[in-house]
Order: sequence, then C-alpha cells, then structure tokens
Amino acid sequence: MNQLTASKSVLRRKPIDDIEEESKHSGLFKSLGLWQLTAIGVGGIIGVGIFSLAGLVAHGSEGSPGVGPAVLFSFLIAGLASGAAALSYAEFAGMIPRAGSAYTYGYVALGEIIGWFIGWDLLLEYIAIVAVVAIGISGYFDAFLSGIGIHMPTWMTSTADEGKGGIINLPAILVCLLVTWILSRGTKAFGRFELVAVAIKVILILFIIGLGIFYVNTENYNPFMPSGFGPVVAGAATVFFAVFGYDAMSTAAEEAKDGKKHMPKAIILSLIIAMLLYVAATLVLTGMQNYKDINPTAGFASAFTGVGLPVIATIISVFAVLSILTVMLTFLLGVTRVWFSMSRDGLLPGWFAKTDRNGTPQRVTWIAGIASAFLAGVFPIKEVADLTNIGILAAFVVVCVSVIVFRYTKPNAPRTFRLPLMPVVPAFGVLASAFLMFQLHWETWVRFGVWLVIGLVIYFSYGRKHSLMNPDSPRHKTVTTPSA
Repeated sequence: MNQLTASKSVLRRKPIDDIEEESKHSGLFKSLGLWQLTAIGVGGIIGVGIFSLAGLVAHGSEGSPGVGPAVLFSFLIAGLASGAAALSYAEFAGMIPRAGSAYTYGYVALGEIIGWFIGWDLLLEYIAIVAVVAIGISGYFDAFLSGIGIHMPTWMTSTADEGKGGIINLPAILVCLLVTWILSRGTKAFGRFELVAVAIKVILILFIIGLGIFYVNTENYNPFMPSGFGPVVAGAATVFFAVFGYDAMSTAAEEAKDGKKHMPKAIILSLIIAMLLYVAATLVLTGMQNYKDINPTAGFASAFTGVGLPVIATIISVFAVLSILTVMLTFLLGVTRVWFSMSRDGLLPGWFAKTDRNGTPQRVTWIAGIASAFLAGVFPIKEVADLTNIGILAAFVVVCVSVIVFRYTKPNAPRTFRLPLMPVVPAFGVLASAFLMFQLHWETWVRFGVWLVIGLVIYFSYGRKHSLMNPDSPRHKTVTTPSA
C-alpha cells in the first residue's frame, strides 16, 4: 500500500510522535499529581457499585434472580476481568499520556476506524454512566428524606418504566446539572474537590464496614448462592460497571503534571483500593440483611434500618450522595475529554474542541451534562447500567488487543510500565470482557448496535473527510502544524 492510499484508508494510524506535539498546544492545563489522579480513579470506581448495584444484584430484579451473598463472587469475577484491562491501560497510559484514552490507544495501534468506533462508543457509555449514578443518588436522597419524615411525590422520583407510578426522576436530573457545573469550573478546582470528596467516601465506607460487622448474622449467608452460578456470572456483567473508572481517569492524562510516570501507578492503585473495599462491603451488606429484604436502590440504608439503626441509615444516605458525586465527576470528565480529543483530531467538528481560560472544554461539558440528565430522568437504572457495561467491555477488548499489537509492531517505543506475562494477561482480558458482554440481554446489544450504526454514518459522511490524518482535510494544514 503506497503512502497516499494509506493516508486515505480507514485503517490509517496516528503516529505517536504527533501526539506529544499536539499535547503542547491542547489548551488543557497540567495540574494533576499522582494522588489527585488516584483519587479520580477511586472516585470513578467506588460509588454506585457499593451503594446501589451491590444491593440490586444481590436482591435481584425483573428477569434477573437475586444472587444473594454470592454477589461477592460477581464483584470478584468482574474485578479479575477488569484487572487484566487495567494493566493494559497502564502500559498505554505510560506511553501515550493523551486525553483520548481508549480512543487514542485504538487509533494508534489498530487504525482510525477502530479508534472512531471506541471513541463514539465511549461518548454514549460515559454519558450513560453519569446517568445511572445519578439514578443511584436519587434513591439515597429519597431514603434520606424519608428518614427525616419527608416523602417526595412518586411522580418525581421514579420513571414510568419502574412501575411505581412515576413520571420523571427529578432529583437525578438536578444532580446531573450540579455535577456539570462543578466540572465546568476547571480541572484544578475539580481535582481539589475530588481529592476531598474521595477521602470522605473512603472514610464513610470504612465506617460502614466497621460498624456493620457487629450486626452481621451468619444465617443470612445461607444459602450463599441461592440461584446458582449462572446468575452470579450474569451479575458480574452488571456490577462490571462498578470495577472500572480508571479508564475515565486515564482521559485526564494530558492534564497530569507527569502523565508518563504517574498514570500507570494511579490506575493500578485505584483498582486495588477499590476491590479491597468492595469485598469487605458486600460481605457486610449481605450479612446484615437477608438478600430478599435488601433495597435494590439504597442497600446499606435499608440494611442499617433493618437492624434498628435508622439514624445511621440517614447519615449513610447523606454521605452516599456526596461520595457518589465523585463517580459522576470522573465519567463526565471522561466523556468531555474523549469528545475534545476526537474533535481535535478532526473526526468531529472543531467547534467542540474549544477551551476557555480555565482550560475547560465548556461546550462539550454542558452538552454531555444535559444529555446525561435526560437519560437519568426517563430511564430505569438496570437498562442504563447494562448499556454502559457493553460499551466499556467493548473498549476493554480493543485496548487489550491494541497493547498486544503495539508490543509487536512498536517493540522499541519507550514504555514507563510494561504489563507482565505478555500476551497472556491482555488475552485473558479480551476473553473475559467478551464473555461478560455475552451475559447481557439482547435488548442491550440492539441499542449498542443502533448507536454504532449511527456512528458509522457520521464517520463516513464527516469524520473520514475531515480527519487530520487525511492530507485533503480542510483542517489539515492549519491544525497539524501549530504556530511556535
């Protein structure tokens, strides 16, 4: 294939050398250190998984039998799959500290069309994650108000599909807009808020575990796996939502003070911290209350109420709202940085890549925030959670394949971190992620497929022509050579 043909191919790859030069002129501010990055990662991983999804999977929902205490295994299975992907992300993040994360990794290693699909996929998935977390916050907010004797009208606290007589989830909409405003204040301010909020979150979870262990009734562990192993695996596909977050954190690599050094460490640290807390928390939750009695939207609040500690339940509900906010912030940051990166590369209009004086892409921040508010206001939590998981699992497959390909096609590229047991670890990540994808309902696959088809139309009608990798692109000469 000659150079001209390659430049017009949908498999054209973005050179690593171009990435570092582009980062110098991105308009994003480098203000995040190792612990701020780790806090963003932990903030993205821990939250709705402990406070909402653990109870949902343990209790069960329509079409999905409760797995009971075996929800612990669901988290471990999901965590094992996520760990293999985390090591792949760590190698790429240390080599390519750029805002696009999985989108950029796929673009560099496998070609533009693959990068496009993952970027387009992540735009929907990250927005949906913000929405599902907002729904989780809404459940705890409602539990808090009930604990102090205030009962909100059903029509404004649940969606029509939940069968509770609701119309719209107003608290979820409002919290989406609040998080959007916080992120719009700039990365430096956001980083400080995230560090403090994550510290509060970890202290809260340790408090829950430390107090709850005194109220564990071992009889609640029998039967440990009431519905068999199949639903446990299916539950892993749902709670997989709770064991990533480092991928969204990696989109902030371009805003790190030393991305090549700190990003791999932050990714691995955040996942280890999260999994230790998840194991302890799920054991306490299912030990305190029979899985059939757990509130699927506010598990720990219902567990402490069930053992006669309604005041503690109210306190948990208050701090759960604050702690889950960090998840929303991490993923809203993720979608805006992927969107920014795709626009900077010419695959989407450059209008979206404009930053303000705080180094924040305000336009995509507010568009993504409003979109997440819409999803949170009209869709139930289970459908939105499954939609997010299939997209992230697809991204994990691409990143794991990319790290294998790139290790052999660019063996001498400088790497600050090398994942062990190549290619066994990333290959396991591919198989585990693909397996979990096939545990999701067919409706989720249909929605995912429709979104990708829409993306395909946009790529061939706009992205391919305007890509900076296309020498005939109208933006090619003005953008690829920044002024000194």
